[in-house]
Amino acid sequence: MHPQLKELFQNIRKVIIGKDEVIAMMITSLLARGHLLIEDAPGLGKTMLARSLAQSIQGRFRRIQFTPDLLPADVTGVSVFHPQSQLFEFMPGPVFTDILLADEINRTSPRTQSSLLEAMEERQVTVDGRTHELASSFFVVATQNPIELEGTYPLPEAQIDRFLMKLQLGYPAPEDEAQILEAQVKEHPVRRLKPVMTVEDLRELQDRVTDVRVSREIHAYIVSLAVGTRKHADVRWGASPRGSISLMRAAQALAFLQGLDFVTPDAVKAVAPHVLAHRLVLDPQREFTGLTRVGVIRKILSQTPVPTLPHDQHAAEVQG
Repeated sequence: MHPQLKELFQNIRKVIIGKDEVIAMMITSLLARGHLLIEDAPGLGKTMLARSLAQSIQGRFRRIQFTPDLLPADVTGVSVFHPQSQLFEFMPGPVFTDILLADEINRTSPRTQSSLLEAMEERQVTVDGRTHELASSFFVVATQNPIELEGTYPLPEAQIDRFLMKLQLGYPAPEDEAQILEAQVKEHPVRRLKPVMTVEDLRELQDRVTDVRVSREIHAYIVSLAVGTRKHADVRWGASPRGSISLMRAAQALAFLQGLDFVTPDAVKAVAPHVLAHRLVLDPQREFTGLTRVGVIRKILSQTPVPTLPHDQHAAEVQG
């Protein structure tokens, strides 16, 4: 693992116990300049995951608690008129930060959910015809409760597609839960968490991710996986070209996290379920039988031939 990122990983592990894969995928999403959606039951550590990341990179952290009465202006900001100066002043909303926790995003209306679209896609917001730039390090960690819980609204497909990854935390193992209790006897460990890098360090690492090489064989492999989702008998809508690009970016970021300067098929396979599954629209009848999006992606992965990099190229990359 990349030394600086290993330190970040270990720091977050002090707070989030027993969820190493989730932490690794969150860092991968951050490196790829994507955004993260976490769906799970309340009380499993989704908020602490975002807070521990923000504190670890010494970044600004804001939280929006999404509720049915939340308005778009509560997210992006609003222009306020000052009678004395006869001028409008823009009052920035919570999106003007480094790490934004969009908590329980599916408890608000689709109109307010969509107010995040421009911010997530273009890292800017437009209010009253004026465009305001967000930080290049802007990273959304959105949480949502399972859709069957009362008082929730399904996210629009366009919104879901803006998230690079979708993860689930799940319940901790009994031994991990006992360790969680032990760590919180006096106070929550997030209060003792010290930063291990700065936002500027993070931006430099993000810039280096795009230097990770992607061979033609890997390009073809990614396209084959995307086409596999479109041709699958149980899928009504498969992954779009945006999904293919997201898969490549995530694989580059994971390879960089692992200390490699080229993308391997294993990196693609590791991120594919998290990047592609939430982009699929399944046949409703098949979904009622227990078929899952992740299950479809895993089946496509098992059926798609894995490429072998040319020996001379692979050897040169390993030595380099």
